[in-house]
Amino acid sequence: MADETPLSIAHPETPPYGGVVVLQEVFGVTPHIEDVCQRFADAGWLAVAPHLFHRTGDPVLPYDDYSQVRPHVQGLNAEDILADVDAALEFLDGAGFPADSCGVVGFCAGGSMAMYAAVERPIGAAVTYYGGGVVEGRFGFPPLVDLAPRLRAPWLGLFGDKDKSIPVDQVERLAELAATAEVRTEVEIYADAGHAFNRDGGPTYVEEAARDAWMRTLDWFADNLTTGATESG
Repeated sequence: MADETPLSIAHPETPPYGGVVVLQEVFGVTPHIEDVCQRFADAGWLAVAPHLFHRTGDPVLPYDDYSQVRPHVQGLNAEDILADVDAALEFLDGAGFPADSCGVVGFCAGGSMAMYAAVERPIGAAVTYYGGGVVEGRFGFPPLVDLAPRLRAPWLGLFGDKDKSIPVDQVERLAELAATAEVRTEVEIYADAGHAFNRDGGPTYVEEAARDAWMRTLDWFADNLTTGATESG
């Protein structure tokens, strides 16, 4: 499976604390997603991003033309997404990190997929950055509010209060339902942040929210995946 799904991999310079799967936005494995992988590597993690659009040409798409994005998003389905997540987890397992010791983090559509993975796969922890589909299912998965009580791995959700595509009342409902799961959950809603607040170099970036979210992400993985990682790099 791993040889069928292209993987972008970032290796730390020292023995890794553990493994992290990074799930892309709807624009593909962009330089931003590659950079996120490198940031994890710089913080001591072995990071791998599966290329979810490899069945439709594996493009890197422009942020300002959704007409180019739509066909590739419409080509995604739950079975293929989980197969690509499995490919990334298989790579990490081969590196010495079984699924239950690995984290999954995703952004935008990938944020939704990170929660799917935390329900459907025996991973160690998950982080969702502004994942949509909260009350309406996407890619053949149920809505996040339906999945939340079934979480099998500790889950952190990071959202912006000015995200027009994900209303705050939906996020608050998601947080309430996630709290009923049998694992640790936490949701942070950032004031004055909208969708894609973590994507630096563009107009949606909100530095304060992005920095805090990154520290929370590293702490979440350190707390839930390994005792070796103790600092927010």
